[in-house]
Amino acid sequence: MLGKMDRIQNYISHLQGVLERLALPDVRRSIDVIMEAYYAEKQIFVIGNGGSASTASHLACDLGKGTSMPGKPRFRVISLTDNVATMSAWSNDVSYEHVFVEQLKNLVNSEDVVIGISASGNSENVIRAMRHAKEIGCKTIGWSGFGGGTLATICDVNVIVDSNYYGPVEDVHLILNHVLHAWIREELAST
Repeated sequence: MLGKMDRIQNYISHLQGVLERLALPDVRRSIDVIMEAYYAEKQIFVIGNGGSASTASHLACDLGKGTSMPGKPRFRVISLTDNVATMSAWSNDVSYEHVFVEQLKNLVNSEDVVIGISASGNSENVIRAMRHAKEIGCKTIGWSGFGGGTLATICDVNVIVDSNYYGPVEDVHLILNHVLHAWIREELAST
């Protein structure tokens, strides 16, 4: 029985270490870019696959609804992971590698913000979308793990989770969402 408890403690200990090594200045820079978009009335797009798609949806919900306050403008945020018909149409008719970039072509404007979430930092559909966003003058934020991958080489701001395991990387990305949400609610309440 003790061996099975050790597995639990090992996961928690690894996660605690990852959180302790998180580069808080990078987290703050990502918050600053998001707040600049808010004050400039720019759109924010969020993308990711699998667990990162779930985090993208959660992030869009928390920014769009969770930060809304009476008398304050609201965030203009869209998760491109949420329309199954659109995603499957682009995947079927073009390729899955284009599922986000093709949606961005319909919606994104220069100076909008695109947040790419990829545990490995190497998801091809995320990379293509982020490159497109950069080409047209968007600000880009990458949330990754595994050393950052390609995503870290192309984004303006990166938050790289120091782990090579998907679970802890995805856990920290969800925590980043909640840190962002709490920070923004406090900021908006004080202004």
